[in-house]
Amino acid sequence: MADTVSSSNAKALKRAHIKGRYSKDLFILQQLVGKDFKLRYRRSVLGVIWSVLNPLLMMVIMSFVFSYFLKSGDIQNYPLYLIVGNITFMLMSDATNGGLNSIIGAASLLKKVKIDRWVFPVQKVFSAAVNFVFSLIAVAIVMLFFRIAPTVHLLWMFVALLLLMVFCIGISMLIGALAVFFRDMIHLWSVLLTAWTYLTPIFWSLKLLTDNPQTPAFVIAVVKLNPMFNYIEIMRSAIVYQSTPSHMCLLLALVWAVVALVAGVAVFKKTEHKFILYI
Repeated sequence: MADTVSSSNAKALKRAHIKGRYSKDLFILQQLVGKDFKLRYRRSVLGVIWSVLNPLLMMVIMSFVFSYFLKSGDIQNYPLYLIVGNITFMLMSDATNGGLNSIIGAASLLKKVKIDRWVFPVQKVFSAAVNFVFSLIAVAIVMLFFRIAPTVHLLWMFVALLLLMVFCIGISMLIGALAVFFRDMIHLWSVLLTAWTYLTPIFWSLKLLTDNPQTPAFVIAVVKLNPMFNYIEIMRSAIVYQSTPSHMCLLLALVWAVVALVAGVAVFKKTEHKFILYI
């Protein structure tokens, strides 16, 4: 009887310890996200308004260039098509760029305070997501300007956002851990992001490839398997096309999110005990 009580007390203490630990991590995560938000717009006259103006200005410039010079005007609701693709890709870009330097940037804090290290790359993803939410105001302005009313399909946007955040957390943990040991990863990721931008139909349509009989099948397959193509397509289905995303897009988006998270957590957990020696 005494052994049973002792075992129950031990389990209760363990649960309390775990709960307290994660409560502390969540508090730190919240504080870091708030700090990032304040630093992003510190000493800026317009402040958070830049999160709305930036995608709008990019949309205007790129719409002009690609509609009149590079013949992308055949895409229906092109300005909306463009801004949705742009802010979705920028969410991934901001999140992973932040995650890439998250451990290295937190070196002074990690050397002084005992904190679960996963908090730092995850915090960068949440910070990018906050900025993305403000960017949606720009999308709403474009929809109002072109008199495009939202439909119930807009709910798919939250599915895309959730899956994309999981994907970004996995990638951020992976490259954040690798950057600690291989600083060249910082430069390599910049190159990869540039290539990824052009591989993703942000300002062009997949029809440019599929309607061209000379396009090799493997090129179309590579674009369709591109994780960001699937996340952007779901976003566009919700906002631009106002329809249900294809089952293949949803499946691939889920698969990429799970694969990225599993790979990121595995590498991060295997290497995090060595971070303090290299940062």
